[in-house]
Parts: sequence; C-alpha cells; structure tokens
Amino acid sequence: MTTPARLVRVDDPSALELAVEAIRADRLVAVPTETVYGLACALTDAAVDRLVEAKGRDVGKGITLLVDDLADAARLVVESPAAQRLAASFWPGPLTMVVPLQPGVVLPYAVTGGTHAVGLRVPDQPFTRRLARALGPLPLTSANRSGEPDSRDAAEVQASVGGEVEVIIDGGRSPGGVPSTVVALGQDGSWRLLRAGPITQRELDQALRP
Repeated sequence: MTTPARLVRVDDPSALELAVEAIRADRLVAVPTETVYGLACALTDAAVDRLVEAKGRDVGKGITLLVDDLADAARLVVESPAAQRLAASFWPGPLTMVVPLQPGVVLPYAVTGGTHAVGLRVPDQPFTRRLARALGPLPLTSANRSGEPDSRDAAEVQASVGGEVEVIIDGGRSPGGVPSTVVALGQDGSWRLLRAGPITQRELDQALRP
C-alpha cells in the first residue's frame, strides 16, 4: 500500500464500520489509546505479516492482543487468579499482561514471539474497546516504525506508517505518551515486570498481595 491512510475522526458515525471493514479485509487500522496510538489488525497470518512488515518489527518480540475484557480471551489463555486481580485493579488502563496460553492453542508466531504465552491489553479508550468487542482479540502494537518515537496523534501516525495503513482513527492527542506497563504472569502465581510504564511495580505488588 502506497496511498496515504484514510483519516476518520473517532466521533464520525462511520468510524467503527470503516475500521471493522478494513480489519476484516486483513488491512491495518491505527487507533487511539490513552497511552500512544496503536496499529490493530485481524488475528490472521496474512494480517499479522502485514503488521510486522509495516512496523519493520523483529518477529521474536511478540504482539499484544487488544481485548474488551479478560473474558474476551478466555478461549485462548489459562485461567489466572493473578490476571483477574490485575484486571480488576487496572483495566481498562495502561497495563499489558502476558498470560500463558491454553494447551493446544496456536497463534501466529509473531504474536507469541515463539513462546506459549500472549500479551493482553484493555485500553481506556471507548472506541478502541468497541472495536475489540466487535471483532474479538486483535493484534495491537504501537503505530510507528520500530526504533522511531511512539505516535501520540494522527499526524504522527500518518508521518510514520501512513502509507501502510488503511484507516487512521483520529481521537486527538493521546494524553499518556508512555507505553503500557508489561507484566508476565506464571501458572504458579509468580509474576515479573517486563517493561516499566504508568503502573509501577509497587502498585502491581499491592494488587497481587493476598
């Protein structure tokens, strides 16, 4: 794709329909969140390959799944009391939880990074949650080329990856500007901080304390 992305305001009545249509066609859609803008696509090999190419991303890094709530991913990941406590404390919000997959679940390699776990995120942005509710878990990564600064508004998305994206949903400037905190959860109840962010290790510890 070489043409500039279609820019649609988040409050445009057609915005959700256009985003859903593009994702169902295995195209990329840029969406606002409370941290930075993200690129969303369908959970298919073709769409994920397109996402990785647009980002210039190392396939071993893994890609978060956008969900509407923890139940949205119940068919993919193991039941986790720790995930339930963190979701109750911090979702919707700037927290990504890496949760083990259920036995037998296979996702595109670039989504898991070759592991048997996947990151889950519920952003505090109504439109983006509606998109997840409409289509189920969707791969979501920051809307910029790897190594470039994160995009905080639609113009920055257009400048970075606009030629690879079908639709940019313009929700104004993202207020956070810092990517989400990432925490990995073990099946034995253990956890570790993978990336510092808006939610601190102390806050995580307090939420997980019995």
